[in-house]
Amino acid sequence: MQIRIINKSNNPLPAYETSGSAGMDLRAFIEEEIVLKSLDRKLVPTGLFIELPEGYEAQLRPRSGLAFKHGISLPNTPATIDSDYRGEIKIALINLSNEDFVVKTGERIAQMVIAKHEKAELIQVTELNETKRGEGGFGSTGK
Repeated sequence: MQIRIINKSNNPLPAYETSGSAGMDLRAFIEEEIVLKSLDRKLVPTGLFIELPEGYEAQLRPRSGLAFKHGISLPNTPATIDSDYRGEIKIALINLSNEDFVVKTGERIAQMVIAKHEKAELIQVTELNETKRGEGGFGSTGK
């Protein structure tokens, strides 16, 4: 699959780091460092604009190393970029740790996964087919 992309940053294009990678790392494109204090949320630009084919979305997810080592995550993970969006990709970051975290330009701050999706037609009914699980949720099937 080919995806058209505009890169207004001086960072390399997102790329898969290994042959088995599902996500491509996205990098910050900022003029000044951003300090994320504990529980702060900031929108970080990437300088990237994409054109996805209809029927696909780009999912933005935290990078596992930043999440584990520094408590940096995305408050709306996974975030969705729809196929008809043409604006700049910006990453909403949150600092879930007790220590400040500094975002520098060029730093890998999130990953992007391209995923196919289906359109569903919702049909209103008055009852649903029963299953063994029924209404059990939120841990009802055990640990």
